[in-house]
Amino acid sequence: MSRRFKESAITETIAIIAPGEMGSATGRRLKEHGARILTSLAGRSRASAARAERAGFAILDDPTLLVEEAALLLSIVPPGAALALAEQLAPVLAAARAKPVYVDCNAVSPATVERIGAIIESAGCRFVDAGIIGPPPSPGARTVFYASGESAGALVGLRALGLDLRVLDAPVGAASALKMSYAGLTKGIAGLGAAMALGAARGGTADALIQELRESQPYLLPYLARLPTMFPKAYRWVAEMEEIAGFLASDIPAQHLYHAMARLYERLAAGAATPETGELAEIAAFAKKAREA
Repeated sequence: MSRRFKESAITETIAIIAPGEMGSATGRRLKEHGARILTSLAGRSRASAARAERAGFAILDDPTLLVEEAALLLSIVPPGAALALAEQLAPVLAAARAKPVYVDCNAVSPATVERIGAIIESAGCRFVDAGIIGPPPSPGARTVFYASGESAGALVGLRALGLDLRVLDAPVGAASALKMSYAGLTKGIAGLGAAMALGAARGGTADALIQELRESQPYLLPYLARLPTMFPKAYRWVAEMEEIAGFLASDIPAQHLYHAMARLYERLAAGAATPETGELAEIAAFAKKAREA
């Protein structure tokens, strides 16, 4: 079968690095629709290995075989690892006889994704900037993949493989700018909610605040009720807040806001192993009141 990606294709070989929660769920969705999914477990955790096995991925720890067999390579890693992965794979891609389209799907700033794109294109590969909005793909979940750049049209076959793909008529950096704007709002609201939950709890006004919100701003209560779902993700959001700060580099006060948000998530992440005590317990108690209001 031709390696050229076609919208009508029912089977394609796609490499996903790495099989974290988003990567494994994305690969599972693609595999359910006929794709062959490759991944590498080199340096990955037991949890990643278990996710890859459950999703039915083919494991290829030889990076040369991985890139030469794939039509597409989806980079789905924590934001702080996106640039390092591109640098690690660049020599392999440069030497490969057959080269995949490299798709960066990470929550990074336009400036970072442009650096990644330059590295990948210098290795002779086509590059696509992509941003994922929503949770890991699952039945009933709304997960949208936005793509931009000259080679974004190479991804249209992913629609036939079960992904909601939307191609922006814009250069590399646009999909990342959209992701930064969206995450800055959603995760920024979560950070503000956590900060104010702590402030109200320590000021002895949590009950009065919840009551006032119920009467005057009831649409905020569902956001606050979901705050505990952030706890296990907080460590991943630290680098994402830094990337958003970079996205806002021309607006110094706004940039400082997201640098500070990164420090807040860093602190919350430190308590994630014991969420029943300390700050996380205070936030959880506030969220419970919001849920019951």
